[in-house]
Amino acid sequence: MVTSARMLRSLAAIIPTRNEEHSIAAAIASAISAGAAEIIVSDGGSIDGTVAVARSAGAKVISGSGIRGEQLNRAAAEATSDALIFLHGDSCLPRNAASMALDALNEGYVFGGFRIAFQETRMALRMAAAMINLRTRFSRCPWGDQGQFISRERFISIGGYRPFPIMEDYEMALRMKGAGRVALINDFIETSGRRFLRKGVLRTAALNWYVITLYHAGRSPDELARIYRC
Repeated sequence: MVTSARMLRSLAAIIPTRNEEHSIAAAIASAISAGAAEIIVSDGGSIDGTVAVARSAGAKVISGSGIRGEQLNRAAAEATSDALIFLHGDSCLPRNAASMALDALNEGYVFGGFRIAFQETRMALRMAAAMINLRTRFSRCPWGDQGQFISRERFISIGGYRPFPIMEDYEMALRMKGAGRVALINDFIETSGRRFLRKGVLRTAALNWYVITLYHAGRSPDELARIYRC
């Protein structure tokens, strides 16, 4: 287990993007309000105004491969803060999220995330969020849309995320659960429910679990990405 003799005092927000021009400014603003010392947007080939909006909102922007795991690792390599939090481009951190994450890491948690709430107010999405939060409470495996956080030292030592097009967050959560205590912060990260609304809440939830089942059955991340995005 990696340990640090010094207190972690600063946190960088890492935001992977691809065509998020309508939501990225809010995500960056939330990271600023959350107390992030650095905000790094890792763009994976946006063809809209994402990069320009991100820069004007105050983020450092780097570009490269659109594979999610590689996007996250590329931005993490640019960070100089003591800890990292990974935020989706259509999500918003709660206020003081940086101090909450840093407190958890300084208390000995090796990894963590937040409870989730959807930005849209439909009852089906509130029920879906409740199920996600219940699952996380028992599994101690917060997924990528829950603002995964970790010390930069530990992130480097474990080699970061796997260079997967999908499931990199789930694999990380499982790996870190095996490494030590995982924190689940009670405050909510707000995220877009657009995928649930577009494909249907029940269908999306069923697809998520189907992909997880196939992952444990040994199917490749590339194949899972094709299934997930169909």
